[in-house]
Amino acid sequence: MAVKIRLKRMGSKKRPFYRVVVADSRAPISGRIIESIGTYNPIAEPKEVEIDNELALKWMHEGAKPSDTVRKLFSDRGLMEQYHNEKLENRKNK
Repeated sequence: MAVKIRLKRMGSKKRPFYRVVVADSRAPISGRIIESIGTYNPIAEPKEVEIDNELALKWMHEGAKPSDTVRKLFSDRGLMEQYHNEKLENRKNK
């Protein structure tokens, strides 16, 4: 099963609010999810991003691929750098 970390749109018309979710890549955008790992509110000033770092790293280590937008959110929070550093350490230790 191909797993992706992506945004699930919530909120009303012209008032978007997103959940950062782990889902099967074949599932529809608003479809069934495996786990919710955070939220993203682009309307708020400044933009509000809440992500459970441990869950995000766990899912990426298990093979989940973040979408482009989620990758940018993770990069802004330093998660992508942390993920790559942990991955390099694991390779060195083996």
